[in-house]
Amino acid sequence: MAVVVALAAFALAAGAVFVLSGGDEGERAASASSPDADRGPATDPAAASTPPSEAPSASPSSPAPSRASASPSQDTARPITSLPSACDTVPRATVARLVPNAQRRESSNSTLTTCTYSSTGKDFRWLRVEAHLYAPTDTPTPVEDARGYFGAQWTQAHEATLERTVRLERQTGLGDEAFRWFKVDKGQPTVVGQVTMRIRNVVVTVAYSEQARDAAAARDRENACLSNAGAVAREVRGRFG
Repeated sequence: MAVVVALAAFALAAGAVFVLSGGDEGERAASASSPDADRGPATDPAAASTPPSEAPSASPSSPAPSRASASPSQDTARPITSLPSACDTVPRATVARLVPNAQRRESSNSTLTTCTYSSTGKDFRWLRVEAHLYAPTDTPTPVEDARGYFGAQWTQAHEATLERTVRLERQTGLGDEAFRWFKVDKGQPTVVGQVTMRIRNVVVTVAYSEQARDAAAARDRENACLSNAGAVAREVRGRFG
């Protein structure tokens, strides 16, 4: 009997130890899987230490500033609304130097103005200024229309049939775009230096002509005629602001 009682007591003690150890492990597992009730909401230390004034910038998906707000001024892009008198765009001193004792003819309306100076006699010279305006009141796309007309003039110069082209090239430093053209009139002993330029929605053509009795004389006057036409074109350009 003593032995049986001892074995029974040992079995009961072992079962109690197993129950107690299993309970401790379950409690530890439960505490590990659940947040500490006293800890409170989680907080990012870096975010908490960032002052409001140093908040992160807008995301890359934020809209970029418009070109209008980035541009310091739009004055130079405003279309021209009226044309000055073509004869008023060339100083009298320039006319007297290029075409002495000139006769003047002028024609103008709201969108086209021309001025022609010519001399007669043995020392023939000729100067013409022509301006085409694409008015904002007549078209919703004045600059684009002027650009198209300028392009047509450039194309026409390449396809000229009444003149023999000696030089035809783009010109920089005059308006928004320009080209210069030196040509010899077929059937006439004259040479012409011409500059065509676009100033926003206006296309201006300046042509200066002299006599040239033969091909050698024409070659000799090429640079002078182009230089004279270019000088007048710069003076005309200044009248458009």
